[in-house]
Amino acid sequence: MSDINKNMTIGEILRTQPAVAGILMEAGMHCLGCPSAQSETLEEAAMVHGMDIEVLMTKIAAL
Repeated sequence: MSDINKNMTIGEILRTQPAVAGILMEAGMHCLGCPSAQSETLEEAAMVHGMDIEVLMTKIAAL
């Protein structure tokens, strides 16, 4: 999933690569369909949830 970057919104990621939802849910991002997900970047969401963005990006890249 090398086409995903931390500046993409959660909504954009899920529209282009729905398989990432499982990784995000496992990481604790359970509100993937909420309005914030449409405008919040992956990096912002990771920060809000206290996650290391680089660890999350590594998991997504391995998908």
